[in-house]
Amino acid sequence: MSPGPKMLLNGLVGLAIYGALSFIPAWTFDYWQAWALLVIMYVVSTCFPALYLMGRNPAALERRLRGGPTEEGRSVQKGVMAGLWLAVGAQFVVSALDHRFGWSRVPTAVCVVGLIVAALGLFVVSLVIIQNSYAAAVVRVEEGQTVVSTGLYGLMRHPMYTGNLLVMVGIPLALGSYWGLIFVILFVGVITVRIRDEEGLLRNELQGYSEYTQKVRYRLVPGVW
Repeated sequence: MSPGPKMLLNGLVGLAIYGALSFIPAWTFDYWQAWALLVIMYVVSTCFPALYLMGRNPAALERRLRGGPTEEGRSVQKGVMAGLWLAVGAQFVVSALDHRFGWSRVPTAVCVVGLIVAALGLFVVSLVIIQNSYAAAVVRVEEGQTVVSTGLYGLMRHPMYTGNLLVMVGIPLALGSYWGLIFVILFVGVITVRIRDEEGLLRNELQGYSEYTQKVRYRLVPGVW
């Protein structure tokens, strides 16, 4: 199966998983926030990059399809990815339970803001894949890889993780939960470990990366870190 259709199929599988993590804990399908978030996730993070890159850069799609703890070659990154997956899954479950039991009173306007923030984060991740064909779901340096310093990479060294951070903030708000935001703290801690380890690899194996870090000072959030 070619990368485009494979990514669309994998996106449907992911959609089913996130749907289960939302609707089962909420114990209802009458959950418009979850329906809206799932549609946005599939359209922005799956359909958009798959359809855009299918004919332009199928290799970039192939790299995105290889992800998860088992694909990582470095032990620390295996643990990091497991932690990230756990944080995202737990965030969905806790947010859905919050909806079910009414722990938070989240106004509709805040849910809409959450949907916008999550969509923006997903768009940033998709844009990174377009701007950097070597942006992969695993930490490694590919043969022929060069430093990308334009576009979003001119603002921060790891724009994909910045997009993921926006998604983590947006998901619980979109699902109508304030309690789900606690997993943003876990995400920041885990992603910090990932970035530090990844930069050690890039400095050693990617020519010109050390010079790039001198030009672009911020890793995750411009003006902060």
